[in-house]
Amino acid sequence: MPRFHFIAIGGSAMHNLALTLHDKGYIVTGSDDEIYEPSRSRLARAGLLPEKLGWFPERITPDLDGIILGKHARADNPELLRARELGLPVYSYPEFIYQQSRDKRRVVIGGSHGKTTTTAMLLHGLVRNGRQPDFMVGSQLKGFDRMIRLTHAADTIVLEGDEYPTSPLDDRPKFFHYRPHIAVLTGIALDHINVFKTPENYADQFRRFVTDYIEPGGTLIYNDEDPVLRDLARLRPDLKTVPYRTPDYRVDNRRFILQYDGREYPLRIFGRHNMQNLEAAAEAAVRLGIDRDDFYRSLQDFEGASLRLEKIFDNGSCVIFRDFAHAPSKVRASVQAVRELYPRRHLKAVLELHTYSSLSKEFIPRYRGSLNPADEAAVFYSPHAVAIKRLQPVEPEFIRQAFGREGLRVFNEPGRFREYVYGLPEPRSVILLMSSGALGGLDIDQLKQQCDT
Repeated sequence: MPRFHFIAIGGSAMHNLALTLHDKGYIVTGSDDEIYEPSRSRLARAGLLPEKLGWFPERITPDLDGIILGKHARADNPELLRARELGLPVYSYPEFIYQQSRDKRRVVIGGSHGKTTTTAMLLHGLVRNGRQPDFMVGSQLKGFDRMIRLTHAADTIVLEGDEYPTSPLDDRPKFFHYRPHIAVLTGIALDHINVFKTPENYADQFRRFVTDYIEPGGTLIYNDEDPVLRDLARLRPDLKTVPYRTPDYRVDNRRFILQYDGREYPLRIFGRHNMQNLEAAAEAAVRLGIDRDDFYRSLQDFEGASLRLEKIFDNGSCVIFRDFAHAPSKVRASVQAVRELYPRRHLKAVLELHTYSSLSKEFIPRYRGSLNPADEAAVFYSPHAVAIKRLQPVEPEFIRQAFGREGLRVFNEPGRFREYVYGLPEPRSVILLMSSGALGGLDIDQLKQQCDT
């Protein structure tokens, strides 16, 4: 039976892969210096939780078939050094996924925004139409107990393709490793400026993906409303190129209704950007042999990926959405989507600047206008987070000027920020909370209670 050891087993993706291999009958061990919930409980239930936290080179033995290296491990990790000393194969997460899917038809969905939701839509539609593909997606999906599935039986695998670096030993984007037969690109907007210093450098990763890493004769499905993608689509004469655009839709009584070929499909998702995501997923599904009408019908009960414009409270008067949006293009799309859904409600948009890019003085002006559709808007950031990331200090007035939003409230003290948010609920209000972090320790249950008072 194959034996694999995970260095940094506690990561969101890594622990899902460990559980999947365990289910396949592999012998799995792992180490980490920090393991949080839900990874901890899930590993414990499977008997895979390390007895002690830390790194133990003595656990790396010659009988291992390989090491799977998490991106949060350091290049000088003691277990990694021991593995290299023994000459053991060391796989990054995406390299291992590719090795497990070499004989499958690979569908990779990439782009600066929308890739998780588009992947989730495609998987939902495939399963609803009787398919059982393997997959890897970056968020927990409703109806799926894992973020990853690897089986011997599936002939197709659907992969969310991340442009972020692979591992401490490999600075190439993760999606380079997957070598898709069908690639979907949703759009390009600069992100991760700690890695990609200029828009040109960032866009170049997608150019290389198209020119070097899509299988010969493959298919490229791309957002034709993105001028950069239109140019990239011309680079490979051997590829079948499939452009898509925002489909026709209407909004009726807070319901988005897709219109296609004289038929209408009421949806649970909303927002123009999600209509684009849906069309991207539909084009991929058609290439996998699913009838377009069947696919659209199957998406009528799709509720979205976790923390992607997820409605977490609605008592008929006060509504709260929680969203993972953090990059400017995502923030802009999320605020506009909620505005379109509730055109006559008082929309209050709250954004936490949490990532390296969003806290960079050089990057913050890219948020200009992103909160404008809201009736009231606030931004929270932690000066401590700025200092930890060794960035230039940011002043509230700089943020107000950069966003170009009249009346923007800016908070840099968690206590005052939480007090402000707890005071937001009022009749006929819609609150949109956007962050990839913890929103300054905000207690969501307390906020919900405030809506009910």
